[in-house]
Amino acid sequence: MTEHTVEGRPGIAAAIVVEDGSVLMVRRRVAEGQLSWQFPAGEIEEAETPEQAAVRETLEEVAVKVTAVKVLGERVHPKTGRNMSYVACAVESGTPYVADDEELAEIAWVRHAQIPEYVPYGLFAPVQAYLDAALSR
Repeated sequence: MTEHTVEGRPGIAAAIVVEDGSVLMVRRRVAEGQLSWQFPAGEIEEAETPEQAAVRETLEEVAVKVTAVKVLGERVHPKTGRNMSYVACAVESGTPYVADDEELAEIAWVRHAQIPEYVPYGLFAPVQAYLDAALSR
């Protein structure tokens, strides 16, 4: 079932994709040409679970096939007011590239120590805890 925020907009599912000691991040094109680093993410479609949306969005945005492992947590995003679901995903196949160049400017595999450079305002605590464990192995 799709979760909606107060204004009736669909929730967003973000894929937390970890491989070889790094997490996949995308640099998104947003209003006024500003660029922002995030995880592959997008709106949860009707009759779609957050896990299904995270898998679909990763394929659409960076052409990587992933498997949803588990939902790390959910919240109302403090900056956007949108319901967010964060889904840990494992790579099945593919090498990421900017497949959706209308939404994305670039991609990066980010090491644990580099996360604050890409996301200076900090990550949602359950996502940070997952990455602290996953990227320190």
